[in-house]
Amino acid sequence: MLAAAVAASALGQPPRRAISLVVAGGTVITENADRQSLTPGSVAIDAPDIVEVGAAEAIAARYRPRETIDARGQIVVPGLINTHTHAPMVMYRGLADDLALMDWLQKYIFPAEAKTVSPEMVRVGTRLAALEMIESGTTTFADMYYFEEEIARAAFGAGLRGILGQTIIQFPVADAKTPADALARAERFIQEFRENGLIVPAVAPHALYTNDKATLVASAELGRKYGVPVIIHFAETEDEVRAAREQYSQTPAAYLESIGFWGPRTLAAHGIWVTDDDIAILKRRAVGIAHNPESNMKLASGAAPVPKYLAAGVAVGLGTDGAASNNDLDMFEAMRQAAFLAKLTTKDPTAVSARTALDLATIGGARALHMEAQIGSLEAGKRADLIVVSMRAARQTPMYDAISHLVYATRGDDVTTTIVNGKILMKDRQVRTLDRTSVIADANRLAATVRQAVK
Repeated sequence: MLAAAVAASALGQPPRRAISLVVAGGTVITENADRQSLTPGSVAIDAPDIVEVGAAEAIAARYRPRETIDARGQIVVPGLINTHTHAPMVMYRGLADDLALMDWLQKYIFPAEAKTVSPEMVRVGTRLAALEMIESGTTTFADMYYFEEEIARAAFGAGLRGILGQTIIQFPVADAKTPADALARAERFIQEFRENGLIVPAVAPHALYTNDKATLVASAELGRKYGVPVIIHFAETEDEVRAAREQYSQTPAAYLESIGFWGPRTLAAHGIWVTDDDIAILKRRAVGIAHNPESNMKLASGAAPVPKYLAAGVAVGLGTDGAASNNDLDMFEAMRQAAFLAKLTTKDPTAVSARTALDLATIGGARALHMEAQIGSLEAGKRADLIVVSMRAARQTPMYDAISHLVYATRGDDVTTTIVNGKILMKDRQVRTLDRTSVIADANRLAATVRQAVK
């Protein structure tokens, strides 16, 4: 080190700064305010933060990393942000398909959960979901489920960033017999993980139609007490809106506004059936929207008015929803379908462009989660959450536009490297933080139990 510094000084150059990692020589799509791209570019990292993003030669001249990842011929992009999922529900993948939401929930999913949800099921399912997310380029995910502390431990062990909501629901479930029990569990969960760094604990009242006013208000107040996010399913179906109008003479958005539910760190999943007045409420309250195009199409729930949200300045991110209703956690597919669905429903091919779809999966998701100061773009001072994506497949050849290829041609298994907080979770398709063989074996063993339970 001293010799290198002396040599640099003799040449009139400052010594190179020692850092942990450089991702070097790729096409770097920053997603910063100027939507800057660099070819060839490099990202300098001193875990957990990005130190600098710049031209490859300039980064090489200024930094001396302990490890270098060669990204030549590949695309470097911010890690993808999944703003809505239920990680352990990968264990119900393919269990019940081709159904409307309420039939799917009430006849299949709720009964299956009543028989099979346990700390072990949640732990095994989350590890499988984490493996799938790491392998497909997701670095942050927002979750709602039961035994959320098990999800937090599994996600933290895998190295993923999570905004994790302990579910609050009116009827007895595996981890709480009453809403009061669930709220107490949520408070303990918040207290355990609020200083974690990777894990952001949250409160997750399931929905308007599965909680009464007192429970909804108590959930929002708990979130405000600790300054943590509140996550809710919202305006997902026409039936939900019809029931709200019949019961409260208001839309779901207006009713939740009237009881003081909306707060500064609220994330609303779906938001399909909304009026212009509802959108104005969501904008005024800085509510983030998690758009789930694949799940919404598969359950025939409808199409969220994403162009209207964006025009109104509402923060919108992308989600996969749980793998029981998607049936995968591939955010590349979510980007593509978000673009296609908006084009189809508006009859406007420009409604959601490839650029906008990529925004939704990165900086847009960060804004929806109220975390844009930490994640969502490749900029100095932000957390080093990024992925490297191969462009070598036949379906990606030739490449004229990197962003077009990311959204319209790329799949999750084109990701070669996944990095969170400056830690390499996967390199050259080899996951470092999970034993792939044991994760899949455990899931297959648990699947036999699920199969027996739902016969």
